[in-house]
Amino acid sequence: MNAGLAVRFTFSKTASVCVAAGTRQARLCHSGPFNFLTQTAWLDTNRGYNNYAVLYLTPRQPTKALHIRRKLHVQASVDGKKSAELTDTTIKEDDPVSDNAESPGTENGAASETDFPSGDLEFKTVGGWAMFVMKLKMLFTVPWQRIRKGSILKLKLSGKITEQILGRFTSGLSLPQVCENLIKASYDPRIAGVYLQIEPLDCGWGKIEEIRRHILFYKKSGKFIISYMTVGGEKEYYLARTCEELYMPPGAYTTLYGLKVQATFLGGVLEKVGVEPEVQRIGKYKSAGDLISRKDMSEENREMLTALLDDIYSNWLEQVANLNGKSKADVENLLNAGIFEIEKLKEGGWITDIKYEDELEKMLKERLNLEEDKQLSFVDYKKYSRVKLWTLNLAGGRDQIAVLRAAGSISRTKGGINIGGDGIASDQFIEQIRQVRDGKNFKAAILRIDSPGGDALASDLMWRELRLLAAKKPLIASMADVAASGGYYMAMAANAIVAEQLTLTGSIGVVTGRFSLEKLYEKVGYTKEVISRGKFAELDAEQRPLRPDEKEFFAKSAQEAYRRFRDKAALSRSME
Repeated sequence: MNAGLAVRFTFSKTASVCVAAGTRQARLCHSGPFNFLTQTAWLDTNRGYNNYAVLYLTPRQPTKALHIRRKLHVQASVDGKKSAELTDTTIKEDDPVSDNAESPGTENGAASETDFPSGDLEFKTVGGWAMFVMKLKMLFTVPWQRIRKGSILKLKLSGKITEQILGRFTSGLSLPQVCENLIKASYDPRIAGVYLQIEPLDCGWGKIEEIRRHILFYKKSGKFIISYMTVGGEKEYYLARTCEELYMPPGAYTTLYGLKVQATFLGGVLEKVGVEPEVQRIGKYKSAGDLISRKDMSEENREMLTALLDDIYSNWLEQVANLNGKSKADVENLLNAGIFEIEKLKEGGWITDIKYEDELEKMLKERLNLEEDKQLSFVDYKKYSRVKLWTLNLAGGRDQIAVLRAAGSISRTKGGINIGGDGIASDQFIEQIRQVRDGKNFKAAILRIDSPGGDALASDLMWRELRLLAAKKPLIASMADVAASGGYYMAMAANAIVAEQLTLTGSIGVVTGRFSLEKLYEKVGYTKEVISRGKFAELDAEQRPLRPDEKEFFAKSAQEAYRRFRDKAALSRSME
């Protein structure tokens, strides 16, 4: 197993946790008003094997680390005699775990009063001796990890950004590796600055917020970070403007026209071809079945999507206004003006300057005092990802925290080859949970979720195994872009749940459905006859609609699934 970290622990009587990212708040969409999640910090690491990543705990006082502002009350073993545990949890290692047990992270059913940290990163200056040790280590690195002094880290952010750790020969971008590269570059004396090339991105706002936080952290190092954008909308501009300087070529264009959400409905299409969806929806805001059962948007779905859009829009206006030193009204006027001429963006102070890439490189040469005939030394994302953390004094000791990465739709078994790594197969994931639970070196675990949900049974089976893990070792659930339905179901097993401000989470409810093809079969002249024994043997018979007693049975099954989901949600949130 490869090992690395984006955070570090130091020890006194309680652990001071050094954290790579955090959260403020996230909306919950469920059958009732919106609520907010408890605040805490999330931990993550950026090296691993399969769905694992590990970080080290160390009893040494670090020469540099990323510290949060307050303590998380985590106890950990320094001498190997005691396992780590959350001090405010009532679940002990030898306690039985049941569906009726008190919620993790609470005492006597009451919500925890822990003063959770914000998750903001704090840069620590490297001392003289630590810098000497770091440079000494660099002398012993293998050739493919060597970086020339005065190099510029060149990160191209484009397309899909995955939660998984990508291998050396896998293309694409990994969120943990992007964030780790920014952390390493902030401390690496060989890196003079960062050059971000930003093109259209295929990811949610949760990942955007996390990358932005790491850009802000890097800026604290005092090194320069500039961005170059050729095409982009609100997400791309948001990241690019977070850098100290933003440059665009003369032919570039932006789509800064505003934000929107949309929903599609196939009800009318299915009606025309003779297909009748029979959907059971439990929960006012559970809209997953609307795609096939409705012709338009329900009032509950409209309320939910409007609230989500308003949150994202308000946050974007506020942050972009702060980055440009302008008011929210100024930013809104920019969107409503429909500006596409780059010259007007420069005149309005929305970008730094207009330059071709060769002109930008010439400017960087002057900044680094390089002669005109000398070449800039760029280090790309792939090569810099191979730089080991121990080289920069960012690695720790033997004890580890496992990171279980759950990305994609949830199913019970893995179907076919999934090159992208997205998809959570419960049978495989449960094996990983058990390995973490039984592993002696794992003192705690992080459950990193980026999932819209999926199979209800698979979600429940993983919840149970995660609950057993949380009873034995501290478990924190960290949400990325989305942790809805089954994704939230998994998170409920953790001692604490954290999310990005713009994470889409909640969706507490159940949707089940089937299709009646009776009218379609009549149109095409297809006949199907069934001989059965048992009152409900033909529940899956698609050649006719459900009988009234079958509909009642179908509804009761959905209600029971919803009851289990609702009760577990109430348990995890310390509600009666």
